[in-house]
Amino acid sequence: MRAYLQQSPGAEPNLQEIPRPDPGPGQLRLKIAACGLNFADLLMIEGRYQDTPETPFVLGMEVAGTIDAVGPDVTDFQPGERVAVFGGQGGLAEFGVFDAHRAVHLPDTMSFTEAAGFQIAYGTSHLALDHRARLQPGETLLVLGAAGGVGLTAVEIGKLMGATVIACARGPEKLEVARRAGADHLIDAREADLRAEVKALGGADVVYDAVGGEQFTAAFRACNPEARILTIGFASGEVPQIKANHLLVKNLTVMGLYWGGYLTFRPEALTGSLAQLFAWHGEGRLHPHVSHVLPLARVAEGLDLLRSRKSTGKVVIEIPG
Repeated sequence: MRAYLQQSPGAEPNLQEIPRPDPGPGQLRLKIAACGLNFADLLMIEGRYQDTPETPFVLGMEVAGTIDAVGPDVTDFQPGERVAVFGGQGGLAEFGVFDAHRAVHLPDTMSFTEAAGFQIAYGTSHLALDHRARLQPGETLLVLGAAGGVGLTAVEIGKLMGATVIACARGPEKLEVARRAGADHLIDAREADLRAEVKALGGADVVYDAVGGEQFTAAFRACNPEARILTIGFASGEVPQIKANHLLVKNLTVMGLYWGGYLTFRPEALTGSLAQLFAWHGEGRLHPHVSHVLPLARVAEGLDLLRSRKSTGKVVIEIPG
């Protein structure tokens, strides 16, 4: 089968022919139809992601497709069923073997392309806003990187949860995408004084930050008393340094969110969140945004779109049967 292989940290990944894997106990084999790309894939290539597998490995964290075979002891899934899987690796291939407990059945309302980019982006934002920050109706949510893969879902979910949403993104085209997702106020990260703009809108009660760097600092200074700041990622490449004495002045809380980590220490929080998200999608209340759909041979192009921040929402690789 064809697979996009990472041979060593920092090396350029490439498409290769490798043996088709067989499922073992508790596993299933998926005929992969689509794989969502994530910023974490770029960090894995460089060997800088917190869960980078040992090389060589197949890139691709989240997939959707049809079960091709199941291993011993698998009773909840059968060949022919449509599922999505957060595997952490192995998705950019024609077939993949994954632990069955990581798979979820897909509703008929969801396409493989939507499903491949759904779990990480929507799961991250919902778990962050609901479980961690306890976002309340009527609060003001500031989303940094609001047109990106996770940021756009934070706008959509925040609005669905009853918040007033301020979206910060780079340029009018990305801001328009955020507006269509439900943002109430728009701030151009390239031109505006972020702190002044947010303060003029009444300040932020919750900050969702997938960017880091200078935007984190400006958002930090625009927080209301008892605000909660969610650190999701650092797309700017700069990890902000927080002065602890500044936290106490406004009684601020800074909290991290690594979605995949919940699989190991509190999986019920993650699965409960996903159940809510799939229900909302089935009710027509969530509308995944995929800006680019590319074939397996053009993975490098898709990764460049993430690296250069030229995509909005998700970039998805389709792998036809």
